[in-house]
Amino acid sequence: MMAKNLEATINVTTASESFSVSLPPIAELPFPVESIGGNESVRQCHGVLYDAALVVPTVLFVLYLVVHAKKNLTKLCNGRSYIMISYYALLWLACVLNLAWCSLQGWQCSAGKEVAWNLLSLFTVAAMLYLEISLMAFLLQESYASGLETLARTFIISGIIVGVDMLLKVIYVFGFGFPLFIDVDSTHRMKWGFWIIHELLLTAVYGFILFVHFSKWREKLPSRPAFYHYVVVMFVVSAVAFFGCALAGTGAAFGIWLYNLTVICYHSLYLPLLYATFLADFFQEENFLLDNAYYSEMKDAGFFDADWE
Repeated sequence: MMAKNLEATINVTTASESFSVSLPPIAELPFPVESIGGNESVRQCHGVLYDAALVVPTVLFVLYLVVHAKKNLTKLCNGRSYIMISYYALLWLACVLNLAWCSLQGWQCSAGKEVAWNLLSLFTVAAMLYLEISLMAFLLQESYASGLETLARTFIISGIIVGVDMLLKVIYVFGFGFPLFIDVDSTHRMKWGFWIIHELLLTAVYGFILFVHFSKWREKLPSRPAFYHYVVVMFVVSAVAFFGCALAGTGAAFGIWLYNLTVICYHSLYLPLLYATFLADFFQEENFLLDNAYYSEMKDAGFFDADWE
C-alpha cells in the first residue's frame, strides 16, 4: 500500500511539473512583483492614496481652466498682452503634460514602459521648470526695456537654462542609465546626488530673491506682496526637497518619504499657485483695463510698454 501511494505521489508531482511554466528568479526581474490569483504581475510603485493626491487636484485645476477657457481667451484678445498670452499658453501645455504624468504613474513600474515614462517625465518637468525659471527671471530683472523685449530676453535665458538641464538629464537617464524618474530603485546614490544639486540650486535662487527683498536693493524688485508669498512657498518646498534628497542619499526611509511629499505638492499644487499669483487678477478684470495695483506696478516697470504703444 505504501509503495502504491509513493508511486502515485511521484506521478502527480511529475505531471504537475510537466505543465509548469518556468519563471526567472525574483531577483532577476527589473521590477517588484506580487502574486494575484496565483499569477505574477507587475506591482504599482505607489499606493492609491499617492496616485489620488496627484490626480485629483490636477484634474480639478484642468477642469477649472476648461470651464473658464472661453472667457479667458476673450480677455486675452482684448487685453493685448503678449506676456499674458504666452504664459497662458505655456500654462496649458504644462497642465496637459502634468495631467498625463500624474495619470500614468504605473508606467514607471511596468516592464517595457521605461523609455516612455522617462520621456514623459522629461518633458513634463521641463515645461514646469520653464515656467518656474522664466518667472524668476522676471523677478530678478532690474530694468525692462519693453514688453516684447522683456519677453524675448526672458524666454531665451529660460530656454538656455532648461535646455542645459534637459541635456544633463538625458545623459544621466539614457546615457548612464540612472533612474532619475523611476522610484523603484530608491537607494541609487547617483540619482539622489543629481537631485540634491538640482534642489540646492533652486533653493539658492529663491533664497537670493528673499535676501534682496529684505535688503537695501528691494526697490529693484516688484513690490506686489503676492510675488513674495510665491517666492516664500517655493523656497520652503525647494528647501524641504533638498533636505529629503540629502537624507534619501544616505538610505534613510524618511528622506524618501519627504521627497515624495514634495513631489506631490509640486505636481498637484504648483500650477494652481502660479495661476493664482500671476494670472488670476488679469482674468478677473471686468473692463479689460490693467489699472489695479498689480498691473499698475508692472506697467510702471515697463512690462506692457510694447503692448500699449
